[in-house]
Amino acid sequence: MGHAFHAACVQLCSSRSIDENISAASALIREAAKAGADFVATPEMTSFMETKTKGLFASAAPEEDDKALAAFRALAAELKIWLLIGSLAIRVAPDKAANRSFLLSPAGDIEQRYDKIHMFDVDLEGGESYRESKNYRAGSQAALAGLPWGTLGLTICYDLRFPHLYRQLAQGGAAFLTVPSAFTQKTGEAHWHALLRARAIETGCFVFAPAQEGAHECGRQTYGHSLIISPWGEILAEAEAGPGFILAEIDPAKVEEARARIPALDHDRQILAPSTAFDV
Repeated sequence: MGHAFHAACVQLCSSRSIDENISAASALIREAAKAGADFVATPEMTSFMETKTKGLFASAAPEEDDKALAAFRALAAELKIWLLIGSLAIRVAPDKAANRSFLLSPAGDIEQRYDKIHMFDVDLEGGESYRESKNYRAGSQAALAGLPWGTLGLTICYDLRFPHLYRQLAQGGAAFLTVPSAFTQKTGEAHWHALLRARAIETGCFVFAPAQEGAHECGRQTYGHSLIISPWGEILAEAEAGPGFILAEIDPAKVEEARARIPALDHDRQILAPSTAFDV
């Protein structure tokens, strides 16, 4: 494992305006870098938040034409930091976008991409309904990337509820996991902290979870509470309400320590399909 470093999670309340969101996110990324962050992560849907199909495809661009991605690549190079853009809506077909995360190097290069695998298609109490699969094409490939301090596993928001993905990333070498999110207020209040701490504990990984927070122009209400969590499940930093950033010192040696104490990643066993009867 590498030496200690500082990680930051940026918390946003993205509007429908790409320019406005680039400006807001860039200012907070700069502040985090000035505070000593070597690695900075932003939330899901950093460049704009939109719930309407027409508005989404009026704003979403192919990767090569995405102005937010270009701006953040230049910013990573200027600040000489590792920058994880939690996700951007990238047009991949006339009627489909990808919910895509980008890891940018201190040279401004795209080191890794990850398309959100699990689509948020749910009906909540009070008439709140989401059909992410209507406008987005689901990814199918888990993603790892090398950082100077160890290996990073990339995920996005609703992926958090599928622990097998995180186990696969950890067993593939990940020491750090990113979970950029736009959790709803209701589901966040009920499950956000518990799920993130569980993923950290199960994998023995650090978890970086930058989140959207507040009342968005499109009508969504997101939970916030961006978190940085240790491999032992301890909350190292938590964001208050409103835009801002959190910062924590990350010691990669803690990954090996946690996994030595509870070596569960090495204890998988083949499990037979469920049976209604038990044969002795």
